[in-house]
Amino acid sequence: MTRGSGEGGDTVRLLLADDHPVVRAGLRAVLDTEPGFRVAGEAATAEEAVALAAGGFDVVLMDLQFGAGMHGAEATATITAAADGPRVLILTTYDSDADILAAVEAGASGYLLKDAPPQELAAAVRTAAAGRSALAPSVAHRLMDRMRTPAEALTRRELEVLQLVGEGLSNLRISKRLFLSQATVKSHLVHIYAKLGVDSRTSAVAAATARRLIRR
Repeated sequence: MTRGSGEGGDTVRLLLADDHPVVRAGLRAVLDTEPGFRVAGEAATAEEAVALAAGGFDVVLMDLQFGAGMHGAEATATITAAADGPRVLILTTYDSDADILAAVEAGASGYLLKDAPPQELAAAVRTAAAGRSALAPSVAHRLMDRMRTPAEALTRRELEVLQLVGEGLSNLRISKRLFLSQATVKSHLVHIYAKLGVDSRTSAVAAATARRLIRR
């Protein structure tokens, strides 16, 4: 598949992956009016997005949360792992470090928030279609902050553990969910407490939520 760029007569074929029909309809209304874009498919689940992505699309606009099914980051990793697969542009309401890192490590070409103006969305799609990174300014700022203070930043695994703590899971359930030993989970929590300057699970969740490291 030759990727479109939206320039010189090429058409960028888009797949919209979001579990809310109203959101998909709104995106279609905006993107179909842009020159060089064609919304060629829609998916209501991440699983459906993975199945459809091999059908000759250039860019997938991917939500992160799809209810009880596959997570958007997991679908992104599957799509981007395919040879000559489409680019994936995350379009979500979440801007926590945990969500951003999961998407970036999954191979997303960009990360945009749903409150972005239409012109910013169109520019991000064109940038992703051309094979470049398209990050919302706030997302880029958060990634830069992590790079400036790497010793203080929670790792991807620490963020995963803390996210599950915030969801009320015990160490045992976290260990089973992440395929870790309970001792490893406890070790991650010790490091989390030290980096956040707290001494309890409740305080860690409160501090991380306030700093938008995890979402509640």
